[in-house]
Amino acid sequence: MSRFYFKRNLKTGKSVIETSYTGKSLLTLPQLNKGTAFSNEERWTFGIQSKLPYRVETLNQQATRAYEQYSRYTVDLSKNIYLSNLHNTNETLFFKLVQDHLEEMLPILYTPTVGEAVKTYSREYRKPRGLYIAYPDRYKINEILSHRTNYDIDLIVASDAEGVLGIGDQGVGGIEIPVAKLAVYTLCAGINPSRYLPIFLDAGTNNPHLLKDPLYLGWRHKRVKRKAYDEMIKLFIEAIKNTFPKIFLHWEDFGRSNARRNLELYKDELCSFNDDMQGTAAVTVSGILAACRAAKLSFFKQRIVIFGAGTAGTGIADKLFKAMLNHGLDEKQAKDCFWLVDKDGLLLDNMATLAPFQKPYARNHQEVLDWFKLTNNVISLDEVIRQVKPTTLIGCSTQPGAFDAHILKTMAANQKHPIIFPLSNPTELAEATPEDILTYTNGQALIATGSPFNHVHYKGKSHYIAQCNNALVFPGVGLGIIAIGATKLTDNMLWAACLCLSKLSPAHKNPHQPLLPRLKDAHKVSRKIAKAVAKQAIQDGVATLPKGKTITSCIKEQIWKPIYYPFIPIKDE
Repeated sequence: MSRFYFKRNLKTGKSVIETSYTGKSLLTLPQLNKGTAFSNEERWTFGIQSKLPYRVETLNQQATRAYEQYSRYTVDLSKNIYLSNLHNTNETLFFKLVQDHLEEMLPILYTPTVGEAVKTYSREYRKPRGLYIAYPDRYKINEILSHRTNYDIDLIVASDAEGVLGIGDQGVGGIEIPVAKLAVYTLCAGINPSRYLPIFLDAGTNNPHLLKDPLYLGWRHKRVKRKAYDEMIKLFIEAIKNTFPKIFLHWEDFGRSNARRNLELYKDELCSFNDDMQGTAAVTVSGILAACRAAKLSFFKQRIVIFGAGTAGTGIADKLFKAMLNHGLDEKQAKDCFWLVDKDGLLLDNMATLAPFQKPYARNHQEVLDWFKLTNNVISLDEVIRQVKPTTLIGCSTQPGAFDAHILKTMAANQKHPIIFPLSNPTELAEATPEDILTYTNGQALIATGSPFNHVHYKGKSHYIAQCNNALVFPGVGLGIIAIGATKLTDNMLWAACLCLSKLSPAHKNPHQPLLPRLKDAHKVSRKIAKAVAKQAIQDGVATLPKGKTITSCIKEQIWKPIYYPFIPIKDE
């Protein structure tokens, strides 16, 4: 069986790759392929001398050519496909290219363009990546895990793609999400791509277009229901624990009813994290903490309206609620700061349709008796804004234009520096554009968005718009957990990440600067967050610092860089 190992000499600090791959198989494995950068000695040693052009290139020279090729494409999906093909051909070159052009390429690789890649997956299919676990194979998960290419795994991103990026159930195309997320872990935190694994849990799909599509590649079946689904997830967790007992498991884009339940059921069995709930919440809380400091607003006296009370919206409310408790408010005082509005209007305690995770934020129906109600007895977002006079308005609704001119003007009339975060993505689903927000609030709003937007020119000034990009949080959290070997992700560890990110806000020095750091600084941000998370993990008793090690040294040992390492053959055992 062919294999390879990444080895580092701790005394010299030099690393090599030992491999038994030779010939064409070496050139077709993206984790090992160097293409034209294989040295002459390596070409002869591994039997590839005649399979490559004569010239030996450097990684920088290859990256220059790759960027020229990438730049010829004018459609974002075509650019995404190019990067995906490069990822599947030469992993090191892929990461080198994207890291050198991170702010330009991350929106192509990840949010928002990855949504298009997900939707077109079965028709644009070229090469598989990761592992696919379909419901009919649920009793063979241990065997499936043994089929992985990378042997030593620290991190798994898993998805069932029931709730993707505001575009809903996308079936097997959802594998693109774990692949993209893991690439971001490497690009923004330096986590070794040879030590992680994307997994797609194919529980079927309820998307009628996919079920009718003759080219659909997933299990052509309606999604299995609660009992059958829960069995599949339980079998998955048992197999993961059996194979990777110390893994960090990242849940991604699970449906509204399953996301929170899966995390709650298994967070004490494996070190687990749900980015839709916890990552989105953490970066949003960081942005709001930074906005409060920039505008000299009291975090204790926030009146927060969240439009969209699903997994992301309630996850943000949960994290803000806990932040308020950390700031000294009691539970009632903290809960009184929130008004959540969903498809049935303002959440009220007498609604029969409330999900369990929404109930803590339902307002007493007695307090709104004299509020205006629509004909279907719904209290609209507009009425909530008028009555509450919020300091902060957050959008997680995927309803484009929901924050219209009237709502924005009302926010500005009631608050000198309203905090307005339209977080829905992809870009076309944002509740408002930054340009409209600045226009209708007279340039006074403090803004962060879920998707990337270009600079906005308003009254002669150029405004850089902060993005509440989860890539500023989850890579650092994962790096800290893996570096310190944490067995659990505690609320305190997430709070430490929030505080760390908020303190890195450029707006601290100048309120006209963006509320959150730019993506080009993601590596620096991730290392600081990793250190804060690791330190808190030790304080919480869920990690142990190895003897003779420091947190900084543990983190440094985890950092992988996109460079070519020397190859040596594995000697016969």
